[in-house]
Amino acid sequence: MAKGDDAIRRKKNKVNRKKIQKDSSKVSARIAALIAAKKRRKSGKRRICEGMCFTLPTPDDPFNDRFEKKNLQRKETKKPVSSPVDGKLVTDEKKSFDKNQIKSEDQEQKVPNSKNENEKSIKFSDNIGCPSKFLIMCLKTIQNALQNDGMLNNEEDKSFYVNTWGVEFWKSFSLGVDILETSGNCSTVEQIAWIISTAADSITRIEKDGLSLTNPSLLFLVPNQEKAIKIRSICKPLKALGIHMVSLHPGASLDHQIYGLKSCEPEFVVSTPERLLDLISLKAINISAISSLVIDGLESLYKAGYHDTIKSIRQSISGNPHTTVFNDSSTYGCLKLVQNLLPRSICRLSLSDSLISQSSCITQSICVCTSEEDKLSKGIQVLDDICSNHLGPQLSKVMFMAGNERKCVRLSTAIKLKGYSISANSSFNNSEVKDRNMSVGVSVIDISHMDEADLGEFQVIIISDFVPAIDTYVHILTRMARHSVNGVLHSFFTEKDSSLANSLIDILQQCGEMVPESLKKFVL
Repeated sequence: MAKGDDAIRRKKNKVNRKKIQKDSSKVSARIAALIAAKKRRKSGKRRICEGMCFTLPTPDDPFNDRFEKKNLQRKETKKPVSSPVDGKLVTDEKKSFDKNQIKSEDQEQKVPNSKNENEKSIKFSDNIGCPSKFLIMCLKTIQNALQNDGMLNNEEDKSFYVNTWGVEFWKSFSLGVDILETSGNCSTVEQIAWIISTAADSITRIEKDGLSLTNPSLLFLVPNQEKAIKIRSICKPLKALGIHMVSLHPGASLDHQIYGLKSCEPEFVVSTPERLLDLISLKAINISAISSLVIDGLESLYKAGYHDTIKSIRQSISGNPHTTVFNDSSTYGCLKLVQNLLPRSICRLSLSDSLISQSSCITQSICVCTSEEDKLSKGIQVLDDICSNHLGPQLSKVMFMAGNERKCVRLSTAIKLKGYSISANSSFNNSEVKDRNMSVGVSVIDISHMDEADLGEFQVIIISDFVPAIDTYVHILTRMARHSVNGVLHSFFTEKDSSLANSLIDILQQCGEMVPESLKKFVL
């Protein structure tokens, strides 16, 4: 039976298709891409950008990234498989067999660990990455209310959220680091808004964990009634969000304020020190659970004679609350009060770049020496005084800065002859001296290597050979003051450093430090 034309045509088409499949050069680039995409779809191999939405997105993974990443990791682990002769393959096969056949104890331990790691990363991103939506909503609510009331001028029309000081405050608050604000004696409207919004956000986080607060969590200490009313008016818009603040000051009767505290149960309190102490003595308010303490206008409070009252209030608070202090004064009394309120490492925030703001609370001591031997003996004497006085056990580290490596060796030898043990410290090419009795660590470092050291860790720095430029001295001073309010900077000055005397005296006068008479002799 002869074949028909249809059968012959089908046979020819089949032969042509086979030729096309063998020789891809006869196919256009567009057709070749379509064929390749069809083959990938049939084989199940897709690029990351193709067919992403196999499952519905979730709030934890809105882009469905976790499935693609897991598949890619599994594919990569299969690639380095070697021949069966290799002994390593046997162990890998055993491990894969155990994982596929049964849920071993190791597997059960890895799963919760991975969950915990994910939870930690989420918490880190929430606390450090960017502020929460609730915090931003609080800032917008406060700003809108203040604009409607006409309390903001044209310069303050910029969104509170883009305030640099507020973002840095929020980061330090999230890390639990105390804050010293040195750009002004009192807080601004934006600073108050950020402090209140951050504290409100922390309350919502606690309530999400199933805990409830029955006592105030934020305490503002202010010098007068006017400041208390201003802060309460800034916080008043958050009442619609469930955040209540009461102001306690001598302008109202005690009975009225006691009734208000019992009926309102506020989350935040702003008060003058004297009135707050009266209410504490009457047991009308409990501040033991305060988690955030803000002292606004420390210099004004100190001048009004409230330093002992502030110490009593701080003792009424249990634990270590996050403390924020607004102080731009360099007087001795304010310095001691700041050191009492901020015993831990701090973060210095300031809207000003002036030297006074960047170096406040650091004591500067200048000693004029006549020779190299005089500098060496006085340096050892300073070290002996530090170790012998009552503050010695509280000091973590003391640093000596010498002019070069030869002087470092000479200074280390002199310290060793005084009975101190010397051990090498490889962190920044120096020698570490430890007093066995007082447990005070002393580092001897070449001044050219100071950028390799974290000067904020040292509470006492002794510059045995004065710096070649005054900018270097300012650099040491500001870096030391970045995370400390208890630092002391000792410097030994000689006749060969006389060209820097004028600049050094200007710095001491700006910071309110005493200028030795022996240093004034070098003034040109």
